[in-house]
Amino acid sequence: MAPPTHAKQWTVEGQNGFDSLKLNDKAPLPQLGDKDVLVKIHAASLNYRDLIIPKGKYPFPIKDNVVPGSDGAGVVEAVGKHVTRFKPGDKVVTLFNQGHIAGSLTPASLGTGLGGAVDGTLREYAAFDEHGLVHVPQNLNFAEAATLSCAGLTAWNALYGLESRALKPGDTVLTQGTGGVSMFALQFAKAAGATVISTTSSADKAELLKKYGADHVINYKENPNWGEEAKKLTPGGLGVTHIVEVGGPTSMAQSLKAVKIDGVISIIGFLGGFSKDQPSFLECLNNICTVRGVLVGSRLQFEEMNRAIEANDIHPIVDEKVFDLDHLKDAYEYMWDQRHFGKLTIKVA
Repeated sequence: MAPPTHAKQWTVEGQNGFDSLKLNDKAPLPQLGDKDVLVKIHAASLNYRDLIIPKGKYPFPIKDNVVPGSDGAGVVEAVGKHVTRFKPGDKVVTLFNQGHIAGSLTPASLGTGLGGAVDGTLREYAAFDEHGLVHVPQNLNFAEAATLSCAGLTAWNALYGLESRALKPGDTVLTQGTGGVSMFALQFAKAAGATVISTTSSADKAELLKKYGADHVINYKENPNWGEEAKKLTPGGLGVTHIVEVGGPTSMAQSLKAVKIDGVISIIGFLGGFSKDQPSFLECLNNICTVRGVLVGSRLQFEEMNRAIEANDIHPIVDEKVFDLDHLKDAYEYMWDQRHFGKLTIKVA
């Protein structure tokens, strides 16, 4: 059956908070270029960046009236005449930076982020260059697959992106909280045979972290010096090999206290906000560690991650509450109020 000529899509019009999200019931379907793939989106998932874009707090360039959403999974409906990687009926998931195929980011590929620099996934149909998609892992449904594009790949890059320091069995990994990236990092680390120390702010979430495999859980509200505590929990008290730093400036001082000599701190967010008291670059020298910024990852890394997901039958942790496309603003509010656990998904098709 041929796709319709019009479909639903959301756009971000202005920076007035979630009221800037506008639904168009009759948006024309995108034109298909020779190397493009038309995808019927079945599911999408939300990230923190999606919430701050309509609030005007996103620190990177944004296209006017952009279609939001970076993460989406669906079925190929049609392909351009020069497409070789996909055929109609294939199940696919989006790459965040559409131009980041392998190796390091470049200034050009940095400007290809879905839902910010280019139109994203919160719509019924979307066209993508064939190089900006990967096949859905065979063990996942659409909602699970739709969580991989940002949170999954960011966690994978944090643990494996620095090849000389890639995660190995016996390493210790520190994760923070119960957001998407942290939960993926917990799952990937356990599958690799690592020990995981997790931090959280509540007893309920501590139990959930243990359920998903955390070896040790520290309540950072009860123990503000959680970095020193984490270090004590490592073999010989030598420190943590990999720290997945999602808090940013407000938690960095404790991460530096926890890290092992030659350990890696991967900064992937600033959920904790900003602080004038954040550590200086000298602290990296004092602790003899590597601190790196991570912006999602490449298609090559995505394909590596998907092979590991299939081999270990890893299933992303998805919040039990699912919103439909019409109620997107409610989903944004639900996530902004931090009522979710794991990844929050949107049913599109």
